[in-house]
Amino acid sequence: MVFLVCGSGGFAGIARRAVVYTSGRPDAPEWHALAERAVAAGRGVPSAGVPDGFSYEITVDGRTVHAADPRLTEEQRELISRVLKEGA
Repeated sequence: MVFLVCGSGGFAGIARRAVVYTSGRPDAPEWHALAERAVAAGRGVPSAGVPDGFSYEITVDGRTVHAADPRLTEEQRELISRVLKEGA
């Protein structure tokens, strides 16, 4: 399973992108469960965020959803944080 998170926004219009590949990871089932919950709550089209807030495009195995601050679910926030921290 592949997780891709692209985010942009903030005061300076910062763009961030990270990818995590779970194949062969011992914690893959945990990643998969979190990703399923995060994607289930996403939208098919970009949602309106707030000025200087971040908007995200989350792709899990070819399925892409959109999410934006401040309306991220707990699962989306956790997945985004983990992917941006651990991803390449």
